[in-house]
Amino acid sequence: MDQSNTSSNPAHASTDASIRIIHEPGIYVLGMQVVDQSELSRFLTDHGVSWHSDSEIPAEVLTETAGRVCYMSFARPRPGGNSAYLEHIKESGHGSVFEHGVWNILITGVSRSLTHELIRHRAGFGFSQLSQRYVDESVAEYIEPAIIANDPELHAIWQNAMQHAHSAYVQLAEKLNAKMADEPDKTARRKNARQAARSVLPNATETKIFITANARALRHFVEQRGSRFAEPEIRLLANRLLDRLQSHSPNLFGDYERDPLPDGTVEIRTVYRKV
Repeated sequence: MDQSNTSSNPAHASTDASIRIIHEPGIYVLGMQVVDQSELSRFLTDHGVSWHSDSEIPAEVLTETAGRVCYMSFARPRPGGNSAYLEHIKESGHGSVFEHGVWNILITGVSRSLTHELIRHRAGFGFSQLSQRYVDESVAEYIEPAIIANDPELHAIWQNAMQHAHSAYVQLAEKLNAKMADEPDKTARRKNARQAARSVLPNATETKIFITANARALRHFVEQRGSRFAEPEIRLLANRLLDRLQSHSPNLFGDYERDPLPDGTVEIRTVYRKV
């Protein structure tokens, strides 16, 4: 599967018997920054300089502004505008200014296995994830690895395992809820039942996670998880996320290129690693 040109919505899904199988993550860019031009102009006026970025993308303007503050280089900027300026930042490795560009992103259609790896990226990230204690998992959605999905025999084994796990969860949740019938608080009763029943759910269970991250942290994620050595599901997510980031902010993420791998997936690379 080509990982560079597919929609960010989880449209690649199928329903087999009692479970829904998902093969594509969903990515929703819910929040980006806004530049207060009046405050920026006031700062420049107070310091006797005139400057205007040629980028209209807030994250690019703010990262350039942060970099220029370090050396007060507003009066005589180098030619080439924002693109050239951020390219120089990448070349010099002064990636701290990239921490001032921030995105709010909701990710769906990924497995709990993937999010166990995702939340290791602590620096520059904030996470809020769906709770299996409060959310009913009886609506079954699971993420199937491509290497299994592409083999009918392996798919049948995997599907059978998911159906059995799902059935066990539903039965346990129902019986545990009945077992705690004396608990007057319905919310507490459901939570206690679900938190015990979830112990049988597999790593493949679909989850949703809201992330807030800065450009430097996102670059690190894309480089680490877009590598050929990364797990395939999270490498797919890195590619889909890069699609959106390059669309929203080409000057911050346009240096990344992709190479096809023998298994049909795609690796992400850049000459500006670990900025």
